[in-house]
Amino acid sequence: MGALSLTLGRLSNAQARILLATAVFAAASIWNSPFPALTPLQAIPTFVALAALALAGRRWGVSTASLACLCLFLALHTIGGRYIYSFVPYDEWFAALGLTTPSELFGWQRNHYDRLVHFAFGLLWFPLLRELLVRKGGLSPRWSTYVAVEAVLAASAAYEIFEWWLTLVMAPGNADAYNGQQGDIWDAQKDMALAFVGALIAAVISSIRKKRS
Repeated sequence: MGALSLTLGRLSNAQARILLATAVFAAASIWNSPFPALTPLQAIPTFVALAALALAGRRWGVSTASLACLCLFLALHTIGGRYIYSFVPYDEWFAALGLTTPSELFGWQRNHYDRLVHFAFGLLWFPLLRELLVRKGGLSPRWSTYVAVEAVLAASAAYEIFEWWLTLVMAPGNADAYNGQQGDIWDAQKDMALAFVGALIAAVISSIRKKRS
């Protein structure tokens, strides 16, 4: 967290609080992890992303809304990382509140938390990407929207390739646990599709807001 703290001076108070709260939440998730062998693979990217976001805010400036969206994504990832996605106990959480569980409601046979986070990747990364493309990339609003959606899709595909690479270098059990396919041979394609849909929805929302402004 040292690199993160060094950059907070250039951010607004609200942005600094959001970043610090996300960092504390991510750090707390490591404590007593139920899957300690896989914790570094899940947690390290979160801290790298937070440090990069703080540096971007210091160097270029980012809106509080875009920063909050990305930190929300990182918080969702942190929850998934603690339980290596396949074992996020959302059904138990719903049951504890006296609510019908998602699996009962939709007849799910697998844990779908990973699907939520892939969708959130497209939805919540899009605002920051588009903002930087307009302000620092010199693109028009229309082209920045297109490129941001394509960037989400490309990043999603790159991540799936990274997961495939991991299966070649990790022990089979750890690779399966990290990738979280849960027996679905089309897992990678579905994950990319959900990220794409999330980005498209964010693009539509951005377009509507622009027309109303």
